[in-house]
Amino acid sequence: MLMLRRSKALAAALALIAGPVAAEVNDAALAAPRPPANLSEIGLFDDMAAMTPNAAAVPYTISSPLFTDYALKFRFVYVPAYAEPAAYQGEDVLDLPVGSVLVKTFAYPDGAGGLHRVETRLLIHQEAGWKAWPYVWKDTQDEAVLKVAGKDLALTATRPDGSTVDVAYHVPNVNQCKGCHVRTDGEFRPIGPKIRNLNLTEDGGNQLDRLVAAGIIAELPADHGAIPATPAYSDETVALEDRARAYLDANCGHCHAPGRPADTSGLYLNWEEDREIHRGIMKPPVAAGRGSGGFAYDIVPGDPDHSILLYRLDSTDPGIMMPELGRSTIDEAGVALIRAYIEALGS
Repeated sequence: MLMLRRSKALAAALALIAGPVAAEVNDAALAAPRPPANLSEIGLFDDMAAMTPNAAAVPYTISSPLFTDYALKFRFVYVPAYAEPAAYQGEDVLDLPVGSVLVKTFAYPDGAGGLHRVETRLLIHQEAGWKAWPYVWKDTQDEAVLKVAGKDLALTATRPDGSTVDVAYHVPNVNQCKGCHVRTDGEFRPIGPKIRNLNLTEDGGNQLDRLVAAGIIAELPADHGAIPATPAYSDETVALEDRARAYLDANCGHCHAPGRPADTSGLYLNWEEDREIHRGIMKPPVAAGRGSGGFAYDIVPGDPDHSILLYRLDSTDPGIMMPELGRSTIDEAGVALIRAYIEALGS
């Protein structure tokens, strides 16, 4: 039964991703204490220069992604043929089996109609738990090299309105990844691939159905209407509050949630939180200081200019800004969204 399901999964993936299969994914490399020096050695991409994934690597998107200095992101998930698909989970991140890897490539337009790939991050599920490894792409764009210590890069990004901004791009080292991915119980886990973030419409149907067909998720509830969904915060047809909460969930909720790194703050910005005080409304900060800007509450309904939350999102000062990692610029559209949300809370 397992082999039949996996055979169907690979067939579905082959139909979705064009191009010849150059090699199988190197499962032994994924299980090693330290992955190979070159990304190509793992076999996750059939064509490195074209960034064509192996047929067994299934693409996916997130409804509301984390802002990372205007970078474009390309995501794939690989589940080995010998493993069972992940069981459906209503709230938490998919419990992908040992041997799985989440692949995320960060890139920017190159000015000539193409893309300049900056890094590819791997989250590999091994017997001892999840491990994070950053690979930095060479200027030739045909190989990416493991950089355990991370790397700082000076780049130019293009905003959605076409303007450009200088970016001090930081490839995190393997330990910095723990800042967001480690829970208060010490367990290192992925952040993004939750059912509600994957529940989105795409050409040909729903992404969740495609991931089931590809053998990534075992099955879905019979009542698809009961499956939770986080809206895209960029979708202006969605209610303002829902868009704002989706943005905060994506950019802050992985830390600001019960059992997560910022649990002690009492500020919970995850999508599921329904208590106004924990969502920041008229909530005093646990610790004052420069990060508070001298303001008294995280969110003051109707008064964004005296709300700590907006103050920290609208800063690039390392002692003030939130999130602390992953950006060197201000997400202008995101700040405008949260400003409008706080203003509307006062009406």
